[in-house]
Amino acid sequence: MIAASPELCVCEITPAFELSSATISHHLKTLREAGLIDCERRGTFVYYWLQSDAVAALSDLLGRRLLP
Repeated sequence: MIAASPELCVCEITPAFELSSATISHHLKTLREAGLIDCERRGTFVYYWLQSDAVAALSDLLGRRLLP
């Protein structure tokens, strides 16, 4: 979902899953700590976006390891 848009509000992410908001927040925090996404608080909402360079680097790394 995050990769499919320039930025996405957490209020748009949470209803798309049958998980608690705490679980969603935990996974978003993990992705943020890994450097794959970033975020910004705007009032009561937090907006997330993809860190394209980090995702590309991860994709390259995984591609090299998966290929013989």
